[in-house]
Amino acid sequence: MKHLSILAALIAPVAALADPNPADWDVVLADAKGETVYWHAWGGSTTTNDFLAWVGSRVAEDYGVTLEHVKLTSTADAVTRVLFEKEAGENDDGAVDMIWINGANFAAMKEADLLFGPYAEQLPNWTVVDVDGKTVQTDFTVPTDGYESPWAMAQVVFVHDTADMPEKVGSMQALLEWAQANPGRFSYPQPPDFLGITFLKQVLVDILPDPSVLAAEATDENYADVTAPLWDYLDALTPNLWREGKAYPATGTAMFPLIADDELGLSISFSPGAASTAIANFELPDTVRTFVLDKGTIGNASFVTIPYNSGSKAGAMVVANFLMSPEAQARAQDPAILGYGTVLDMDAITADERVVFDALELGVATLSPAELGTVQAEPHPSWATRLADDWAGRYGVAE
Repeated sequence: MKHLSILAALIAPVAALADPNPADWDVVLADAKGETVYWHAWGGSTTTNDFLAWVGSRVAEDYGVTLEHVKLTSTADAVTRVLFEKEAGENDDGAVDMIWINGANFAAMKEADLLFGPYAEQLPNWTVVDVDGKTVQTDFTVPTDGYESPWAMAQVVFVHDTADMPEKVGSMQALLEWAQANPGRFSYPQPPDFLGITFLKQVLVDILPDPSVLAAEATDENYADVTAPLWDYLDALTPNLWREGKAYPATGTAMFPLIADDELGLSISFSPGAASTAIANFELPDTVRTFVLDKGTIGNASFVTIPYNSGSKAGAMVVANFLMSPEAQARAQDPAILGYGTVLDMDAITADERVVFDALELGVATLSPAELGTVQAEPHPSWATRLADDWAGRYGVAE
């Protein structure tokens, strides 16, 4: 009987370790020490990659967490990896510990129960996040419910070289007319690049009589009627694009060299400070400026989320919390570093921390919060998926 008891103990299932509790921060810090966090994040920008490396150095110094940036060209690659692991029963210590995520990808992971949480609103630095003034609790209309934490704010701006285009345009219709009068001088990234899809959504938001229809899910019943004006618009615009719409820049950052080389006079960005950063880094001429449309432009927060099967959840929460710290937020807002908008409430941080933000020189091409005007809400994520597929069928070019 004794031998049977020993055998039973050997073959009995081992209880899974409990997930760390974000509300017990001292325990989280203790568990995080020595962990390696594999952060799957877009790797297409040198300045962003450098910022993430700095974050890694800081969390290693203060918390003993090792941060590895797994560079992505598509966030969907990380989502697919987690999904495959779940289907294979790999429910512990997965390959993905944290994802820079937005929109349809977050909605898909949330729907498929692929996320750890809720955790975000229990992180210590959540207390200084601007919950009332920033879109930090919804992601493309989908409630975050604490399953992702914000770390940057973005808003569409149009980037123009005043040497070629002295005045801003106030609407997408005016942009079309400018492009027709100046063929070859405007472009946008090729969908399904996120900025390319954002351009399509921005057209819709600006030209629809009632863009609130985009807050509802795209369906077989409403999609064709709602998007018909977009395709009419693009039919008129495409022949007047850079290279007559027969080729497109791969990403948003790929358009800046085209402006610097005087191939483009106008482009689009999702970072109000990106142009100033590029000017500071001598990547754009100092004649470049930015503008928004009269009705405003689309804006959203950038989030990070933690997969359900991460083996370094404590370390990932430490990184997520640090990203919301005044130190990290001020560095990200500095146009010489990133030029991203902050998620923080300036009235919630200390006076000394506020001084750091107030001292930032936002740059010659960066609009003030007042100049950025109205922030238009992101459409429901279902629109992005359908728009990408439809655009490819109508205007897609070979890779």
